[in-house]
Amino acid sequence: MKNITNIQKFSIHDGDGIRTTVFFKGCPLKCVWCHNPETQRFEREMELDREKCTGCGACAAACPNGAIHVEDHKPVWNSLSCTFCGKCADVCPASAREIVGYEYTVKELVKELMKDQMFYEQSGGGVTFSGGEVMSVDMDFVLAAAKELDRQGISLTIDTCGYAPYERFQKILPYVDTFLYDVKIMDPELHKKYIGVDNKLILENLVRLSQDGARIYIRIPTIKEVNGNEQNMKETIAFLQEHDIHPAQINLLPYHDTGSGKYRKLDMEYKGTDLHAPDKEEMEALAAIFINAGYTNTKIGG
Repeated sequence: MKNITNIQKFSIHDGDGIRTTVFFKGCPLKCVWCHNPETQRFEREMELDREKCTGCGACAAACPNGAIHVEDHKPVWNSLSCTFCGKCADVCPASAREIVGYEYTVKELVKELMKDQMFYEQSGGGVTFSGGEVMSVDMDFVLAAAKELDRQGISLTIDTCGYAPYERFQKILPYVDTFLYDVKIMDPELHKKYIGVDNKLILENLVRLSQDGARIYIRIPTIKEVNGNEQNMKETIAFLQEHDIHPAQINLLPYHDTGSGKYRKLDMEYKGTDLHAPDKEEMEALAAIFINAGYTNTKIGG
């Protein structure tokens, strides 16, 4: 069984056509601007919206394991005692509690994904495995699901940061139509500062995927203070040219902070408060750098 935070249907931003995107739980990176903090940890969690919580104590009374107690009209949660039965969320009159991460078997997941087969076929869409980082979770689970989708004739896209042993990519490559591959920052020290690791493995895997014939969309989350500049984009182009990588598309993804509220619910600190997206003119200028270098398939967003 695998923890999944969300199955998003009718998505048009995670690959071709109409898609269902599966968000797996767990990621090895620590991107400062991450807008899905609920997918960072591999284990299940409990969200609490303290702005909604009234401190009534209904959750504590309903918990069969004593995992919640109330102090000063505020609930305190003990994750070690919690079995994620969901009773606290069920009784909350303010809908302030929510379990993050639901367990699926391969059979259950594929059954859910097949419900929209008609829309995939009509639109040239399919399924996207995202996260978190799908290439860092249980590979036996991911591979089994990929094989079954392939058997059913469903197109599969993998949304990845590239930070995983290449053997994992080799195993799943025969069942994947497209990789949405993040190339965040070219400078390795800057990469480590904002993401927690350098980019050596990520870039090596990109080269090997290209050499193995994978269809790749390069995606660059673009932050004004970090990588939204001419130097980073030209260094990206130089790397692609040096290694003869020909992406099917390049997507510049403007930064947004819509996930900042999720951090509060998980008692996590959001460290991207001083970050901003380049404005429309700046984004167009960055895209023009790629287009003028011959990458006419460059788009803002995607």
